[in-house]
Amino acid sequence: MGEKAKILLIDDDERSRHDLETVLSFIGEDILAATSSSWHSRCTADGSKPAQIALTIVGVCEFITPQRLLEDIHQWETGLPFILVGNHKLPEFLDPELRSRITAMLPAGLSYQPLLDALHKAKLFHDHYNRLKDFDGVRDYNMFRSLVGNSEAIQRVRHMMGQVANTEVSVLITGESGTGKEVVARNLHLNSARAEQPFVPINCGAIPRELLESELFGHEKGAFTGAISSRAGRFELADGGTLFLDEIGDMPLNMQVKLLRVLQERSFERVGGVKTIATDVRILAATHKDLEAMIQAGEFRQDLYYRINVFPIEMPSLRERAEDIPLLLNELISTMEAERRGSVRFNSAAIQSLCRHAWLGNVRELANLVERMAILHPHGIVGLNDLPKKFRHQNQANEEGLSQDTEVGSLLLASNPTEQPLLPLHGLDLKAYLANLEKDLIGQALDDSGGVVARAADRLHIRRTTLVEKMRKYNLQKKQGEESNLPASDDMAANEAASG
Repeated sequence: MGEKAKILLIDDDERSRHDLETVLSFIGEDILAATSSSWHSRCTADGSKPAQIALTIVGVCEFITPQRLLEDIHQWETGLPFILVGNHKLPEFLDPELRSRITAMLPAGLSYQPLLDALHKAKLFHDHYNRLKDFDGVRDYNMFRSLVGNSEAIQRVRHMMGQVANTEVSVLITGESGTGKEVVARNLHLNSARAEQPFVPINCGAIPRELLESELFGHEKGAFTGAISSRAGRFELADGGTLFLDEIGDMPLNMQVKLLRVLQERSFERVGGVKTIATDVRILAATHKDLEAMIQAGEFRQDLYYRINVFPIEMPSLRERAEDIPLLLNELISTMEAERRGSVRFNSAAIQSLCRHAWLGNVRELANLVERMAILHPHGIVGLNDLPKKFRHQNQANEEGLSQDTEVGSLLLASNPTEQPLLPLHGLDLKAYLANLEKDLIGQALDDSGGVVARAADRLHIRRTTLVEKMRKYNLQKKQGEESNLPASDDMAANEAASG
């Protein structure tokens, strides 16, 4: 928060407002006092811009309901946190985003320490919000792909991340391989006060045991055979930032002892060195193993477990959130298109079949399948029989018999409805993009309708003659061998489109 940032104090009771202003001025705060009906004009007359108001304290409201006041201020400046003083009755259905801006609720009889704590928390919220807003323009959106979804499981993960991101506590991320544990770790770093400092990952299971100590703590020249020069370790590289210990369950016991000492003492020595080096890193760890079972088996230290497991986050497997698969497909395909690595679409039957798959490889397995299908069917539409055999989990007879409530294919055509669509950082050719999208949708409708033009037109909510014109425009033809199944009128229209 800048030096000119003020506290907006709103209270309709003159005595109460004066008392609050006196207390806040006494502790060195710069106050802009107003009533619930005059706060906007007071801010404008004072020349204050939204960025110059750090937080809002709301006391007695006589001229407007507290909910309406909060909504008005939130609309004026979305990043302002609120401290409510007194007995304010807010509805249970209050907008979640607005409710998240209420950082503290204090009784009318203020106490010194609770007030200081509330001010500190609100200022942290404001600083954090503005930093993320400024940083948002260069964020790599691709790293959010595993967090796409509306399922209860993934929403719970997002909520927990929001609670712990801007703290300094250690986080242990558990879950099966391929669920996106490193994605969560990177997001926690990007949404922390250390975001502008290094994020340094290390896979504890991929480095030979005899080299792991050197990788973590560095070494001095001549410390061992082959150490021809001094080298900084990951703790030094991550100083001031975040160290991500991936697959920490694979770390040998002797290294667990040394890691525990570093976490306790916040200092270490390089291999072969005598100089003590102080370290300031936040530890994030991840594993697909059951560490509590390993503790019982004597394979993992209990004291280290309690040190890294301050705040656990368990990543759900993909089969636990199958309803997110259409949205994940959409995001993975969009990423491929943005990176110019090709494109592909899946019809309704194929998507429904994928939703029934076990996904032992989770999101990583799904991403691999999308890339494989893009190679085998470039810019095409993948049907049920085009999927590899192990991904087929329904009969071909069901391909046309999908009920309306399982029409998950339509979800593939739109971005996550709760999130704003993301424009690729390098931009795109809108005209070509829309033309390709229209062509793909028409092809999918024809494929789902068995090539029957009239039925495809109904699915697209357009006239049959309009569809015929678009088929001619994009040079789309019926599948061979399907003419005998078409009504005469559709057969003629489709032949018109094919012949041009």
